[in-house]
Amino acid sequence: MTAKILLTSFDTWLPHQKSNSSDDLLAKISQIESLPALTFLRKLPVDFQLAPNLAIAQINQLQPDTIICCGMAESRQKLTVESCACCDSDILKTAVNIEPLVADLAATEISHEAGKFVCEALYYAVLKHICDSQIAAKCIFVHVPILTDKNIDNIVTDFLLILRRLTTRRD
Repeated sequence: MTAKILLTSFDTWLPHQKSNSSDDLLAKISQIESLPALTFLRKLPVDFQLAPNLAIAQINQLQPDTIICCGMAESRQKLTVESCACCDSDILKTAVNIEPLVADLAATEISHEAGKFVCEALYYAVLKHICDSQIAAKCIFVHVPILTDKNIDNIVTDFLLILRRLTTRRD
C-alpha cells in the first residue's frame, strides 16, 4: 500500500511579496516525477481560521499517513522543522522524533518557535485535530527561508531527505 502524503503551503500576505517561499518550494517538489504520489494543498490563505479549516477538511478527505505543512520565514536562513505549536498557554509537540529527521542536513535546523502567526495557528490546529481524532498521521511543520540561487539546491535536497526519512521511518 502506498503512503498518502499531504503537503501544504501558504499564499503571500504582504504587498512586497512576489511569492511565498513555502509555495515556491512545493512548486519545485511537484515537478519531480520520481517521487511517490503526493497531494498538494497549495497557497492556503493567510487567515487564522480559514487555513486550518481548509487543511483539516483535506486531511479528513485524504486521510494521509504523513502531513508536512510549510510556511515562509523571511528572516530565517535555513529550513526549520518546528518541534511544537502553541495556542495561548497550550503547547502541542509533534509526535515525530525530529532530531534524527534533520541530523546531518546542511540547510536545516530545529526550531522551538513556530512564529506566533498563521503558520503556528495551522500547525497547532492540525496537531490538535490529529490528537483529538486519534488519527495515525505523522505531522511536521517546516518553515522555508526566502529561496535564492545560492540556497535553492540545498533547500530542495534537504526537504527531499526529510520527506524520504519521514515516510520510511516508524516513529
